[in-house]
Amino acid sequence: MPDNPGAREDPYISVVVPVYNEEENLALLHQRLTVTLEKITSRYEIIMVDDGSQDGSLGLITKLAEQDPHVKFISFTRNFGHESATTAGLDFASGDAVVIIDADLQDPPEVIEEMVTRWREGYEVVYGKRRGRRKEPVTKKLSSFLFYRLMRKIADVDVPLDTGDFRLIDRKMVEHFHKLRERNRFIRLEIAWLGGRTKEVLYDREPRHAGKTKYNFSKRLRLSIDGIVSFSAFPLRFMSYIGFIIFFLSIAAILVVLVQKLFFDIQIPGYAFLVISLFALGGVQILLLGFLGEYIARIYKEVQSRPHYLIDLMGGFDGEKDGRETLS
Repeated sequence: MPDNPGAREDPYISVVVPVYNEEENLALLHQRLTVTLEKITSRYEIIMVDDGSQDGSLGLITKLAEQDPHVKFISFTRNFGHESATTAGLDFASGDAVVIIDADLQDPPEVIEEMVTRWREGYEVVYGKRRGRRKEPVTKKLSSFLFYRLMRKIADVDVPLDTGDFRLIDRKMVEHFHKLRERNRFIRLEIAWLGGRTKEVLYDREPRHAGKTKYNFSKRLRLSIDGIVSFSAFPLRFMSYIGFIIFFLSIAAILVVLVQKLFFDIQIPGYAFLVISLFALGGVQILLLGFLGEYIARIYKEVQSRPHYLIDLMGGFDGEKDGRETLS
């Protein structure tokens, strides 16, 4: 049952929109969000977090905030990344429920209405599950398909398949999320780690409305590594498995050579076997040191304790919010 039925009947809805060079999409996004939210409630806020955009995004956001009192904005001192922008939006959101949506209009704002309906039924996390991904490259579809299924096998949390950041989160879960302040962030997996009563909403992902995607292959790979290392100890266990395999293979090879030499007097050519063994062992060592380095790098960042983001400008929030310190 809902923890606060009254709030769910007449909710205050927050929508968090991370923005990085999305000037061409913001006006239409605002229009569609406004139409959708006004069907649900008269009490809502749209928090746009400008992540150091280099185009006219910030100027357009400030104009929207001047024209619409429902629009609030946060602007960073530089580009801190999508995960940090989402974190800032969640830190400053005040709603009974908070929706995360990207600015590229690939996730239809109209789906929020169904998400709120499921939330009113008592679910604490309602995530959008992609039924189809129109006009996306096959390589991107395949990499996403494989990543989510790999994470489901090795992660320490129950990872919803074929989902992104597009989801609705109950206020109670948002408060729990505030306690997660690790530096290497993967928001969708952190929310999955929180648990709670969850429900999926199916939708068809649209092509990007305008502009180019900010997530190229290298960024997707970086995010995937963050997800694997932050939510699974499998790479460390994998190092042990490889060590045991190499050890037993080495023992087996030694026994074979001894038997051939002692009982059959077979001359074993050493150079080829030695060179192959050295290259194989060296490659494995470098791979495993890379895994270990990823974990050490995360420890290093945690020890530094730097903030996730620095705010340069804010607008639309009340006085209490404007004076609020950046969460560490």
